Amino acid sequence: MRFIIICLSILLTPVAANAQLEIFKDFELSKELYSLTTIKVDANMGAVYLEGLADTWVPSTEIQKKLGHLEDYWIYNSVTPASGDFNILLVVKFAQTSDIEPNKARYQAFMKEFTKSRADKADEKARKEYPGIRTITGEYMLREVTLK
Repeated sequence: MRFIIICLSILLTPVAANAQLEIFKDFELSKELYSLTTIKVDANMGAVYLEGLADTWVPSTEIQKKLGHLEDYWIYNSVTPASGDFNILLVVKFAQTSDIEPNKARYQAFMKEFTKSRADKADEKARKEYPGIRTITGEYMLREVTLK
């Protein structure tokens, strides 16, 4: 949650057009990279969508975490689901940018763990159920900013 507050604070803070901040001198960017997906789930469908994530996204993300392909992940649910452009956040933390680059060995290791039958079942569920109950409203790749 701290990460989300920091990111939103940075995005919402006005910056003077003539700012003279210099990277590494005045601020640093984290090596870690955060993937943030914003999702708007239809009214009264939040539990259905979370159940779907528990069957699809969470198992595949857990495998990636176990294999060291990512550091951690979180699901955030808005306490005011009817307001704003999104009501669910999916956050994934990667140790470094290279962790999101195509990599055959990582792909093969993942597919070995996430068997073909499980992959097909998850894909079918996502294609069948998700379009009718949710809209992906944004996809962001962020780094934490540390001001000195």
